[in-house]
Amino acid sequence: MGRKVYKSLPDMSKARNRVDLPLIKAEEILVPERVKNFAKGRTYLIKTFGCQANVRDSEIMAGYLEKAGFCKATDETSASLVIVNTCAVRENAEEKVYGEIGKFKANHTRDKSFVMAVCGCMMQEEKAAEKIVSTYPYVNIVFGTHNISNLLNLIDEHLGRNKDIVDVISYPGDIVENLPSIRLDPYKAYVNIAYGCDKFCTYCIVPYTRGRERSRQKEEIIAECKQLVEEGYQEITLLGQNVNSYGKDFHDGTSFASILEEVAKLGIPRLRFMTSHPWDFDDKMIDIIAKYPNIMHFIHLPVQSGSDDVLRRMGRRYDQAQYLDLVRRIKERIPDCALSTDIIVGFPDETEEDFQATLDVCEKVGYDSAFTFIYSPRKGTPAAAMKDDVDAATKHERFTRLVKVIEKSVTAHAEAMIGKTYKVLVDGPSKKDENLLSGYTESNKLVHFVGPSYLKGKIVEVKINQSHTYSMIGELVDDPLLIMAKEVGRELSNEPLAKAYFEAKRAYEEDESASKLRQQIEDAQKEMVAYANKGDDEGHAKAKKAYLEAKTLYENHPVVKNFETAKEDLEPLLVQVASLINERKE
Repeated sequence: MGRKVYKSLPDMSKARNRVDLPLIKAEEILVPERVKNFAKGRTYLIKTFGCQANVRDSEIMAGYLEKAGFCKATDETSASLVIVNTCAVRENAEEKVYGEIGKFKANHTRDKSFVMAVCGCMMQEEKAAEKIVSTYPYVNIVFGTHNISNLLNLIDEHLGRNKDIVDVISYPGDIVENLPSIRLDPYKAYVNIAYGCDKFCTYCIVPYTRGRERSRQKEEIIAECKQLVEEGYQEITLLGQNVNSYGKDFHDGTSFASILEEVAKLGIPRLRFMTSHPWDFDDKMIDIIAKYPNIMHFIHLPVQSGSDDVLRRMGRRYDQAQYLDLVRRIKERIPDCALSTDIIVGFPDETEEDFQATLDVCEKVGYDSAFTFIYSPRKGTPAAAMKDDVDAATKHERFTRLVKVIEKSVTAHAEAMIGKTYKVLVDGPSKKDENLLSGYTESNKLVHFVGPSYLKGKIVEVKINQSHTYSMIGELVDDPLLIMAKEVGRELSNEPLAKAYFEAKRAYEEDESASKLRQQIEDAQKEMVAYANKGDDEGHAKAKKAYLEAKTLYENHPVVKNFETAKEDLEPLLVQVASLINERKE
């Protein structure tokens, strides 16, 4: 115990607290000198479990570490500092964490200066931090979801005191802006719009691990998204434990529909969001999604159960009829909208009738995809204290039946795609076959197809040829070089030199005096030819003089000179583009 410093431990009673307004802080990134010296020549690795919010947290932690001077490790065994970012939503996620931590004992054995940290939602659970540090003596730092902005100071304290530091704060939560970030993907970005959740569904640990609902200021969100657009990102996903509740804590009429529309107007090619709670999903949101073509027609809409009784005990705030009515309104306004969902099987005291109601909902909705789970109690939540009369065998049997029903609709949607063409954002080589490219359609369907690697990050049209139910096989509609040529054309139109050229060209074409001089030159040329054919030297000389005078005036005309200068400035860039295309062709 002498080597461990417990600064703060999670407290579920404190985590339940709610206050009106969070503290908003602008981060000033100050790297402690000790951390800066330690980072020289050393590498880091972050292992992430759980949802997109955890992925975004890991990007921010990577930003802090690279600000300090660490470089990203190329493999696990070489890492000098490892952070395991944990998830607490399901029991099996926690089991994976324990196995992952165990892998890094070898790093500690090989390098006595090795630093290991464990953070994230799992650490916000009571007793979890103590279990980690007592079971794995080479874990040096434990912190929670509210401590990320203090990462460098925690590393500094560990190095300075040569002690293991446990600092897991349980409180409603603040909002920290100006966070550093190393994006994991150069084309697809996550943007937090809100943190925490106030719904307190009886089975869910998230309100305790992520704190109260608190929305970021709209100006901060727009600035972050605008920068991503300027950097060439193709897709933004707006994140929140419940995005639909965005802005409600401002008490000024701000809504998720308003921020969704503002981001769509920035011109990002693809805009997504998650996750939505049915209780907060209003018609204004549906209208905005339908209005903007760059908002993807894909909605993740967790139902959890089809039984009114189970939904009540889950604390979900809607019943089956209300959920199905929402689905009806979405499909009426956005006919091609794909729906995915989350479903829990075996919630305490779920009857066969309750379960059948869930199957009924699945058949009526016809989900494009679904995440299905057998209920696992989360310590500290109300559901964990509920009596459960459903045995494990029954739960697994129901789970199998549910999967079959889900697969029926997923298969139908997939088979309906065959022969049709879809826009796919290319992620890169397929994880299962490096000879194929893979990417996702607007409806979030995974597609594999043959194509060159330079199409990564491009949105291409792919015709679907085969269905593998959960993924599709297709072929490119256009030749890859034509795709690149179109892409180059779009990119060139945004280049300052190209913009200057097109502005000068427009002025050149619209200027009446320049147009008149061009006509005079053309008329004089015709007269010169006519006089030459007649053998009239005097007339030819007169016409030539008029031609030269008009030509001189024309060449010195401001709009003409500006147009020629803009063309000369643009030509070297076009030569570079042509060279790049030729390289790719070869």
